[in-house]
This record gives sequence, structure tokens and C-alpha cells, in this order.
Amino acid sequence: MLPTHHLISIVVPVFNEEESIQETIKRLLALRGSFDNEANIELIFIDDGSNDSSLRLLRDAATREQCIKIISFSRNFGHQIAITAGIDAAQGDYVAVIDADLQDPPELIRDMYSLALAGYDVVYGKRRTRAGETMFKKLTATAFYRILSYMCEIPIPTDTGDFRLMSRRAVNALSELRERHRFVRGMVPWVGFPTAPLEYDREERFAGTSKYPLRKMLAFATNGILSFSRKPLAVASRLGFLVLFSGLLLGLYMLGLKLFTDIPVAGLTVILLTIIMFSGMQIILIGVVGEYIARIFEEVKGRPLYVVAEKVNF
Repeated sequence: MLPTHHLISIVVPVFNEEESIQETIKRLLALRGSFDNEANIELIFIDDGSNDSSLRLLRDAATREQCIKIISFSRNFGHQIAITAGIDAAQGDYVAVIDADLQDPPELIRDMYSLALAGYDVVYGKRRTRAGETMFKKLTATAFYRILSYMCEIPIPTDTGDFRLMSRRAVNALSELRERHRFVRGMVPWVGFPTAPLEYDREERFAGTSKYPLRKMLAFATNGILSFSRKPLAVASRLGFLVLFSGLLLGLYMLGLKLFTDIPVAGLTVILLTIIMFSGMQIILIGVVGEYIARIFEEVKGRPLYVVAEKVNF
């Protein structure tokens, strides 16, 4: 039989999930009941500035169930910050993170807990299949994780999200990382500790639409790479040397044409195209450096990661 003294905190970030939140609560409460006396469960919902009825539905549920706790932000701070707030507030010996859209089955948290008891500090969900997602989304997600794995200096598991369960010592280590541009699925591998995957088939959203359109997906992917890799800077430097070397070769070639042949050297068109190409490349490289500088600027301001407007059942 499983130990009876553990508290499991389940962190659920919520942003405009009025269509699915009641079903999410229902399944999480059923999961809680399935543990019987094996472990205690607390459910921590973080409302990330929802502008629909999600917060009202959460408040109604919290009045009926004391195990449901709510942190409501003063505005939308973002999915990764919401996860951080939930982890900060969690008191459990183990902390699980799951989204409110039910694409990740809550029932698997029990299997994660069993694996954790076998000696793993982190058990993460590894997706075998991704139901209900477009081919474009699947291809871009696959490409992103492969690029991220290549670029980053630490191994980040592929085909994973934020769905995972962590031990208290892993959570304590993670809570020490307070950077503003957060990429939790990269920060957890960074802290280390024994890790195990739990393969599963990802389901379709229960209701509603994705809160990660293409623009946010690109920003999230960029943030993940820049937060865990210096390779873009190295690539920029190497590209600069390559352009310089190519320019020297081109200059020598044109000098040779001028001195040793009767072939006329192309004039204004070549010059203009070369200036345009190199100017564009310079702007891109400056932009890469600028992204890193912008992150430094955000960090040194020292602002809190989030502002809490309300807490319920704490």
C-alpha cells in the first residue's frame, strides 16, 4: 500500500477556461477520491487574469471543497508565471503541474506518484501521440524540441510539456530560480535529480480553443532557446567572420579581374545588392544581441514575478 503521510499539491494554471474548468475540477476531485487514505491532495488553481467566468466558477467550487485553493492575479502575467505562483504556494511533499484544458489526463498523476515513490524526484509526461492538433502544430513542435535539444547546454526531454510531478527537494531547488523569462520545462532538468518519463497519448482539448496562437508559440520557443543557450551569440560571431572572409575573397577576385583580365568589373548593381545583403545581416545579428540585452534589462529591474489580487482557502 502507498504511504499515507504524503501531501500532493496539484497546480493548475487557468486562463479563460470557463468551458472546461468544471469538468477539470470534477476529474481532479475524482482523482483525489481515488487516493482514499493513501495520500492527501490539495488543488491549487491560479487564475491568470481571466476575463471570462473562470474565476467565478472556481470561487463557487472553492466554497464547496476546502481542498480547492485559488490564487488570482491582478492581471495576465503568462502561463509560466502562473505555474511558478502555484509552485510557490504548494505545501505538498510532491507537486504536480497540469493544464486546465484536459489534454493531459489528470488520472496519470497517480501513475506519476507511483513512479516517484520508486525513487524519482521528477516524473514528466512524454507524449506518444497528440490528438486534435493540426499537422502544422505537430511538425513545428517536433522541430522546436529537436532544435532546442541541439542548442541547449543541458539535455531537455523532447515531446514534453509542463505536465509533471516533482518531489519537495526538486521543488525547493526550482523555487530558487527567479528569472523573469521562465521556461519551466527547461528549468526542471537544469536543477537535476533522478528523472523518469511516463509515456501517454495526449487527448484533444475538452472545450474551447488553444491559448497559444502562432505568435505566442514563436515567442515561447524563442524564450526557451535564449534562456538556455548561448549558441545564438556564437552563431552570430561565426557568421560575422564568414561574411568578412567572403568579402575578402570577393575583393581579391575583383582586384584580379581588374589587374589581369579585360573583363569589366560589375558596378552599381553589385554594390547595392552587397550593401543591402550585409546591412540586413547586421540588423539580424544586432537583434540577436539585443534580445539578450533586453533580458538583462528585465532582470536587473528586480520587479516581482507576479501580483496576487486574491487568495481563497489558504
